[in-house]
Amino acid sequence: MQWFLIENSAAWGTSAFLEPPFDPVLGRAIVKRIEAAGIRPLAIRRTGRRAPQVGWRWAFVDSRPGNESVRWGWVENIEDLLEVPLDGSTGEPSDEPIFCVCTHARHDQCCAVRGRQVVTELAELHPEETWECSHLGGDRFAGTMVLLPHGLYYGRVDDGDVGEIAAAYRDGRVDERFLRGRSSLSHPVQAAQHFARLELGDDRIDAYPPLAEERGHGHRWFVQLATDDGPITVELTETYSEPMLSTCAASTFVKVLEFELAGITAA
Repeated sequence: MQWFLIENSAAWGTSAFLEPPFDPVLGRAIVKRIEAAGIRPLAIRRTGRRAPQVGWRWAFVDSRPGNESVRWGWVENIEDLLEVPLDGSTGEPSDEPIFCVCTHARHDQCCAVRGRQVVTELAELHPEETWECSHLGGDRFAGTMVLLPHGLYYGRVDDGDVGEIAAAYRDGRVDERFLRGRSSLSHPVQAAQHFARLELGDDRIDAYPPLAEERGHGHRWFVQLATDDGPITVELTETYSEPMLSTCAASTFVKVLEFELAGITAA
């Protein structure tokens, strides 16, 4: 998965790209161009009191395993965002991580209430790397955050835990207590890695890379992962949760796809 981050320090409406300072027509064109390239657009801004925005800072982030990278750039005018190459060929490379915490209140109030506490604490610890961001998804997991460039999604984070999560990431490890998955991997692979970490204990970010995944009969999945001791096969059962409210504002109960561990064996 690849990302295109755009700094927008203004208040965000339901969409961070369709209200001032974005003209709706221009905003749609920018988002459409990014999404047509298979890239996810995301608005970012600093937390706390923000200085008036001068120009438009952007970042191109590649989260694909083995290709993790960040490039920062800047354009003077908002319409110039339509001219930025979306292939990672321009911008200043950076080795520093980007910590994005969802605080998109107009999309879901849970993200604002819980996300604000998380981003405030994280910005105290890592002021240059920390950004508020627009909707990430998984509102029921608020506070939510994504750590780039690896695209690690975390959920149900609070201000007392975020420092440990960031420290683990800088050390090349994940915090399985709050990890929801990795953006560039399929849902079965993410679930298989989760159970492998719980059972076998390797918390390195790049542990258990996928070798193969296959859907079996019924609701079974078989995911083969690499380990230092040879490949393993994680057998999963696809199921659905009990009906739940998926966001703070939701009024309709829905069932959510889940995976249960059926077994782990040497491949």
